[in-house]
Amino acid sequence: MSENKTQDISFFEKYITFWVLLCMAVGILIGRFLPGIRLGLESMQVAGQNIPLAILMWIMIYPMMLRVDFKSIKNVDKNPQGVVISTLASWGIKPFLMFGLATVFFQYIFSSIIPANIATDFVTGAVLLGTAPCTAMVFVWSTLTKGNPAQTLVQVSINDLLILILFIPIVQLLLGINNVVLPIGILVMSIVLFVVIPLGTGVLSRIFVTKNKGEEYFNKKFVTKFDGVTTVGLLLTLIIIFIFQGDIIIKNPLYVLLIAIPLVLQNIISFALTYAVSKGAKLPRDIAAPTSLIAASDFFELSVAVAIALFGVDSPVVLVCIVGVLTEVPVMLLLVKFVNKTKGWFPNETGNDRLSVS
Repeated sequence: MSENKTQDISFFEKYITFWVLLCMAVGILIGRFLPGIRLGLESMQVAGQNIPLAILMWIMIYPMMLRVDFKSIKNVDKNPQGVVISTLASWGIKPFLMFGLATVFFQYIFSSIIPANIATDFVTGAVLLGTAPCTAMVFVWSTLTKGNPAQTLVQVSINDLLILILFIPIVQLLLGINNVVLPIGILVMSIVLFVVIPLGTGVLSRIFVTKNKGEEYFNKKFVTKFDGVTTVGLLLTLIIIFIFQGDIIIKNPLYVLLIAIPLVLQNIISFALTYAVSKGAKLPRDIAAPTSLIAASDFFELSVAVAIALFGVDSPVVLVCIVGVLTEVPVMLLLVKFVNKTKGWFPNETGNDRLSVS
């Protein structure tokens, strides 16, 4: 990552909760009053994939993968404690924490409100969300806390590799407890479509553009060209999803609030545990910040894509993943504020926080 590269949260990202609510309203109205659009979207299916949604998912995920640089992994030994703590939190704690919270709330605390079959679907969606650690937005959270960019890039690159190895077995393990059996073929296809292909394309794009235009052009010009495209892709995706989700939301508007409770708790608890361990390990401030924020956030784009592929766009499983979009940014902004107010809890930054990792 470029030494002088700075990044701030955009107007769209800062108010993403408002945009999600707006898309929810637009999608519900279209589904209710323009049923022909819904029927047309339903007809665009190939091998269980909704083609418009698949295209929009690629539009969203590809720009994130441009930021991944596997050459950065060679720098893992520069601050190994932060990488180890974040990796263990993201893969050894967070998916299981999400499963536990979702089970307790959906199947027990809210059992008088949520029917048993819907509760199982909600747990399934929560597991898909909690087993996918965040990628793109982490760069924003790290920069807002003056986090070490090398640490952030190394951890994101490692997580993208681990998704290929750990996502499917962890999801199958946790959902198997509820006797939810997912077709391995569709799971593998989803990972290939929404991780392997955009990741491979992103890596090849990085190699080609860097070779011909240089690394500075790639980081400051090429990657930023896709910011607006990603925003449009996300908005259109949300509208389409809510065209199909309108019925369940209209009939049970309380579901959105009930779903949000364990999702928000998962973000906060994952952060608190990792932040406490980072403090105990005496990590520098600029390492502790990205280490904890990465562990707290989710790759909701991937979870939405997998949920749609497995269960269909009108499934309650997808609704849970979309509520993750609704809640994550405001929660993460609060955590960023907390990190900045508690920076005195940690030793000063490493001194190589602007280290180039390419």
